Amino acid sequence: MKGIPRGRYTKEFRQEAVKLVTEEKLSWQEAGRRLSLAPSTIGNWVKADKAGKLGEIGKTYRPLTEVEMDLARTRKELAEVKMERDILKKAAAYFARESLPGTR
Repeated sequence: MKGIPRGRYTKEFRQEAVKLVTEEKLSWQEAGRRLSLAPSTIGNWVKADKAGKLGEIGKTYRPLTEVEMDLARTRKELAEVKMERDILKKAAAYFARESLPGTR
């Protein structure tokens, strides 16, 4: 699944991600899973926050436009829907096989 393009997170998003680890006591892995980020990214942000340099991360990238954010969100939703569809196909095939006589 593809998330927001690399390095294009808002300062507020990074601060909220760090709060998940520091205030809510989640592990980097759990916070990363909840936010669809690599745990190492969360770890880097936590380390930068402790050093007082969280605000400097991402300054070299231009902010995403509304269209780019919408496109990233739409791609992510499409990937999730495709995954759900594939799971449903497999489940339907499994139950169809179970309902055939002599296959139990």
